[in-house]
Amino acid sequence: MDANTPLNGANSARPGITELRLSAFRTHRGAAFPLGPLTLFAGASGSGKSSVLQAYEALARLGAGDDLEAAFPDPVACVPEWAQADGQGRRGFRIGCTVDGPAGPVRLDLAVQAEPELRVVGERLTSGGRTLLTTALRDPGRSCVQAAWHTAGAASVTRAPLPDDRLGTALLPLRVAGKTQGQLQVLAAAEQVVVALRSVFACDPQPHRMREPVAAGDGRLRRGCDNLAEVLHRTRSECAKRHARLAAAARVGCAGMVEELAVEELGDGTVRALLGRGGTRGATPVGRLGEGELRYLALALVLLTGPGVLAMEQAAEVPSAYQALTVLADGFDRCLDPRQARELVSLGTEVCARGHVRLVGAVADASYVRGVDGVTVVDLVP
Repeated sequence: MDANTPLNGANSARPGITELRLSAFRTHRGAAFPLGPLTLFAGASGSGKSSVLQAYEALARLGAGDDLEAAFPDPVACVPEWAQADGQGRRGFRIGCTVDGPAGPVRLDLAVQAEPELRVVGERLTSGGRTLLTTALRDPGRSCVQAAWHTAGAASVTRAPLPDDRLGTALLPLRVAGKTQGQLQVLAAAEQVVVALRSVFACDPQPHRMREPVAAGDGRLRRGCDNLAEVLHRTRSECAKRHARLAAAARVGCAGMVEELAVEELGDGTVRALLGRGGTRGATPVGRLGEGELRYLALALVLLTGPGVLAMEQAAEVPSAYQALTVLADGFDRCLDPRQARELVSLGTEVCARGHVRLVGAVADASYVRGVDGVTVVDLVP
């Protein structure tokens, strides 16, 4: 695919974020983190691991069309403590990313004002040494920014106001006509960034909410994985191969004999998941498992399923062949013993190597994965 061609052409490359920049965000200053297919941020408490994933998820929400308030529920907390207010009392933060794909590397950088009110004050989209979009807050009294995007037609740029509470890049496909080569390049870059950002599932399994039977519904796994049994009920009937792979993972990560991962329909219309023990041993409801076992099962399920089984909004207008799901897992190794953590990483490298899934996680200790092929470890220091 030519760099000027929008993403609806035929190309096997899937857009993915290869660098996350926290120029000024919480405890981070001038930080640029490389991201591979499977990236683990490691460090002690207070080193900023959760902040990295928070910034990634915020960009993802903005790429999906959310406003700043939804992406940053507590914006003042995102402002670095060392950031000084200007003469008008304004303080903010800056984040960005690089997305690789058919259009080549595309950089997105965003400056956000958190005080005295939340708004975008500047955004820049660049590719191949060319600035494709810039926005700037020209008039603080108006709820918009002045945008200029590359045209390469009769006029070199097109200027127009954009809302100051949205990501301008995500709005470009609705604003750019695509009539000139310059406009096509802008569209290709913007679409590549939006596809990569929207294909994100933030996952934080909550074992205490996974123990009770759940009502059967649409079978889409929620962020806290509290409806694990409902999703297993769906995957068991829809994809026997993946379900068998998940059962195999359960044999490694759960204590005792595990012959199968079953689901029982109860008389009140709810379902519960069971570990089939084989022979006369019967089955163990997953509600009786330890916290580590439940988190292990939930994370394995996320890695083995995909967007169609996860409660996330896909870029429906883009064929799945051009999308790669990115799983964000804060506390990836929380409650896990070394055996479970190693098995999850092994499963992660297996699925990430196929190109359909990427994983970004935060761990307290990465000693068990250093030197493992396919794993990028980023060490953070408090």
